[in-house]
Amino acid sequence: MNVRNCRNCGRLFNYIAGQPICPSCKDELEKKFQQAKEFIRNNDHCTIKMVSEEVDVPESQIKQWIREERLVFSDGTAAGISCEVCGEPISTGRFCSKCKNQMMNDLNGAIKRPEEPAPIRKQTKDNPRMRFLDNR
Repeated sequence: MNVRNCRNCGRLFNYIAGQPICPSCKDELEKKFQQAKEFIRNNDHCTIKMVSEEVDVPESQIKQWIREERLVFSDGTAAGISCEVCGEPISTGRFCSKCKNQMMNDLNGAIKRPEEPAPIRKQTKDNPRMRFLDNR
């Protein structure tokens, strides 16, 4: 049994996996997420700062939701998130589509494809068939 203190409120709880916060704080954070999602849906060109102020959530938490691809800003909005490889501005996730494709190609090239087995040739020299000799 793994017991920890909640990072937000300090209460003890049975920690299983994920963020070290208690179930009641997780529920509260999920409510904040739903509010942020609704605010972004209703306000097309909002920024992370606007969402943070409206929902009363730190900007770092909103950026985490964007990196987890739970929140998506419209394409015209400067969400303040950039690709971790090339630095190009993106609306959600960690990487731009160009870098994702490059990584996928690199990974596909790194996988060793199984070789087809060579065809089995019949041995004509040492054929295991039975042979009879003529006794004449």
